[in-house]
Amino acid sequence: MVLGVGVDLVNITRFEEHVAKQPKLLERLFVSSELDASMKTIAGRFAAKEALIKALGGSDGVVWHEVRVSKNALGKPEISTTGQTAETLRKAGISKLHLSISHDAGMAVAMVVAE
Repeated sequence: MVLGVGVDLVNITRFEEHVAKQPKLLERLFVSSELDASMKTIAGRFAAKEALIKALGGSDGVVWHEVRVSKNALGKPEISTTGQTAETLRKAGISKLHLSISHDAGMAVAMVVAE
């Protein structure tokens, strides 16, 4: 059963500008394994984390470093949680997350479905 859906759109240029002004922003939002990609991909990963928060209905109980966005062996994006964030999902009855990310025209969009 679908318990939540979240969508987020990120302007990649604006995201890059924020990172240039606040270099520690990437360290605050991502674990090192998430930074092994282009800025376009990282912006998409940020959109995915924001989409998860929207699917949950808010950021209470969500810790940025406990939400990991990666790709499986086939290149499909995946989102996983650990620690307090995983417990927040469990308490909400969420056992599975589905993620889609796309990039076009300088924008990155992500959608998360929580079931």
